[in-house]
Amino acid sequence: MSAGAAETAGIEYTSFSGWIDPPAEHAPAVEGEIETDAVVVGGGYLGMGTALRLAERGIDVTLLEAQFCGWGAASRNAGYLTNTLAGDARMLAALHPRRLRGAIRFADSSVTYSDALIERHGIECDYERTGNVIAAVTEGQLRKSRQSAKILVGAGADAEFVLGREFGLPDAFLGGIFERAGGVINPGKYARGLRDAVLKSGAKVFENSPVGEIRPGPAGVVVTTPNGRIRAERVVIANNAHSRDLAITPPRMSAPVWVSLVETEPIEPERLLATGWTSRVGISTHHLVLESFRITPRNTILVGVRNAEAGRGALGAREVDPRVAADLVRGFRQRFPSLRDVAPRRAWGGWIAITPSWLPVVGEATDNVYYAMACNGHGLAQAPYLGALLADRLAGGTPHEDLRNLWRPRPWFTPSPASSSLLLRAVWELDRLSDRFGRRGD
Repeated sequence: MSAGAAETAGIEYTSFSGWIDPPAEHAPAVEGEIETDAVVVGGGYLGMGTALRLAERGIDVTLLEAQFCGWGAASRNAGYLTNTLAGDARMLAALHPRRLRGAIRFADSSVTYSDALIERHGIECDYERTGNVIAAVTEGQLRKSRQSAKILVGAGADAEFVLGREFGLPDAFLGGIFERAGGVINPGKYARGLRDAVLKSGAKVFENSPVGEIRPGPAGVVVTTPNGRIRAERVVIANNAHSRDLAITPPRMSAPVWVSLVETEPIEPERLLATGWTSRVGISTHHLVLESFRITPRNTILVGVRNAEAGRGALGAREVDPRVAADLVRGFRQRFPSLRDVAPRRAWGGWIAITPSWLPVVGEATDNVYYAMACNGHGLAQAPYLGALLADRLAGGTPHEDLRNLWRPRPWFTPSPASSSLLLRAVWELDRLSDRFGRRGD
């Protein structure tokens, strides 16, 4: 047996999620002709958040989902409800000096909005309000962390620099940026709770209804599905990583990336405490492609990302590549040497979208056809909030400052670096070199 096969022996691979089972019943598919005020394409956090808010504003809204609401990354992610912005803070400050403060305000507000959404709809999602830490595993990363924390706090972020063991981080994590807002949840239960809220809201929800074409015209926008056609005044494209499947989506708006997760077997609480992880915060690292670690309510550790894969061809259901699973297991054992005997038990993954700017984007693709995307690995908090902001604008409200800051006046995008498989592989190699030589001062 190869080393990789030995590391992944006994793992159960699933093409859905390890958090929750699919719903027993689906909403009906579109049949025939439908007229509505607004159509939302995509039943993830963004689509459900948009449709829910439109329904609350009294708009006749129709939500279309190719599978079932919550089928995609909404139910598959690691469950970090965080005010983190994607990308290195120093890079964001250099690339977006005028927009950084507004982007930070948006990210902070998105957690506040999500907290209220969970409370208002009574969503049971195992929410632990621990906050989250972007952590350093090398002395070089620790220096970068201090610098990034200063930039973020200076731009208004609710964050602070902390040292590892003093703060209650596991021994391998030297310190990092503690972001106080949010914490960790069961994203599958959260997605299911949002689905229930949308189904009760008065929105028309159609599942198993993939969109084939969006065609604007003088009499409105026509959206086609395999067995029906919907005519609407306005359409919102909110299917994130799958948005490229629609011809009307602005080119290069995002790149789909597959990210993987591995969950361990349950670990005795005493052994978890012995690692130094007394804070229970969710942890991600300062690598170019982050690693993530969190404790679940099952007393398992969920290990994520580390090795991202660019999307090619159809973005359907798939299982984690065993080689990627083996790499995640190696990363877990490197960060938690005292738990080397703990076995991996489950693996799953999902498609996320990476924008060229690493920031959320929103705008109008063409007359009465809007797009929005708040993923970049942090859509759990940001997507429902962005959907609500866009819904308020479509309902006739004055655009919120957070929406204006993210609005793209024209739908033109540069290529995303995440679209290159070779580049993502090179980034993985650089991260592993950083691990190897980091403690020498990298």
